Amino acid sequence: MAAFGRLSGVLSRALAPRGRLLSAAAAHGDANAARTWKILTFVVALPGVAVCMLNAYLKMQHHSHEKPEFIPYSHLRIRTKPFPWGDGKKSLFHNAHANALPDGYEEDGHEH
Repeated sequence: MAAFGRLSGVLSRALAPRGRLLSAAAAHGDANAARTWKILTFVVALPGVAVCMLNAYLKMQHHSHEKPEFIPYSHLRIRTKPFPWGDGKKSLFHNAHANALPDGYEEDGHEH
C-alpha cells in the first residue's frame, strides 16, 4: 500500500507541469489548438456521423415489420389492477402494432 502512495506521488509531480501547460494554452486561445479541433471535426466527427446514419438506414431497410408470435408467458404483462386511463388494459404509450395485451395482439382489421 505504501508503494502505491509513493507511485501516485511521483506521478502527480511528473504530470503537474504538463497539465499546467495544457490549461495555459487553452486560456490564451492558441491558434494551433483551434486548427487542430477544426481538422478533427471534419476528419473524424463528420465522417463518424455519416457512418452512423448509413448504418441506421441500412438496418431500417432490412427490418421486418411483422409482429412476432404471441406466447402468453405468465410472468409478462401482469395486471394487478387496471390502468387509470382508457379501458384499463393499455399502457400510457401503447402501440397496437408492437405491444401485445395480456391476452394477445389487437386485431385492427387491416395490415400496413
